[in-house]
Amino acid sequence: MRITVPTEELLARLADAAEVAVWDLASPAPWPAIDIVVPPYMGLADRLAALEGVEVRLVQSQSIGYDGVLERLPAGVAFANAASVHEGPAAEIGMALLLAAQRDLPRFVRQQDAQTWRGGFTRGMHGLRVVVLGAGGLGNAMYDRLLPFGARPVRVARSRRTDERGEVAALSELPGLLASADAVIVCLPLDDSTRGLVDTAFLAAMPDDAILVNIGRGAIVDTDALVAELTARRLRAGLDVTDPEPLPSGHPLWSAPGVVISPHVGGAVTTMPDAVEALVRRQIAALSAGYEPVNLIR
Repeated sequence: MRITVPTEELLARLADAAEVAVWDLASPAPWPAIDIVVPPYMGLADRLAALEGVEVRLVQSQSIGYDGVLERLPAGVAFANAASVHEGPAAEIGMALLLAAQRDLPRFVRQQDAQTWRGGFTRGMHGLRVVVLGAGGLGNAMYDRLLPFGARPVRVARSRRTDERGEVAALSELPGLLASADAVIVCLPLDDSTRGLVDTAFLAAMPDDAILVNIGRGAIVDTDALVAELTARRLRAGLDVTDPEPLPSGHPLWSAPGVVISPHVGGAVTTMPDAVEALVRRQIAALSAGYEPVNLIR
């Protein structure tokens, strides 16, 4: 079995499992036929033209999201996302952003820089009413992490259902849920149905001083509408993803009051290569045995 990986590190990790070559999709393919292509972590959609003319059984992404990928993927090529790799770390950054905002940590960091000691009461997590947009891997990971803090999360998906964690509300119930939400955490993928979902009307339905946390994709949120709410000091935000991204210097989001921004690092933890290796080995085993790969999107 032949596979390509984007780094020497992954090559060394997988050398005992298959014939492996380093290929970042920015140069000609090492072979005319490849069983599994593991592309670079970021910027996949812009590199897919490199697959034209190459016989590929499976593209195994290192990312959960796949916005812009399927439209550019050559016909007949199977694609799997990296479900199981990033949900836990991304939920951690969601909790970090929420905690930082609730406990006013940015102010304390600025005070430390100024060597100023000034305390005061801050918001907490206990009893916090949280709407988690999404009931997939990321939404469930976020839900699980909220519970030990005493928060009161409710998950929202396209349709109402019950699973092993309890009830999932339908998207049609969202207006009523937003009216009493202390926090909304976006854990959705980006597609035609979610692009711009968090718009002016959505934000207006949130109570004063509520916080929006986005660990999904930046374009799910209408940036101009969010900036307007932040500038009016009516809402707060914690953002690991933005639109545009990277967020350019001088953009009003940088200086908007009440926002904490991290540069799309939710899944970027030092244990990520371990999880990617485990997933690729699982896919190698599946293809070798004639089974369907996991996490197939197409």
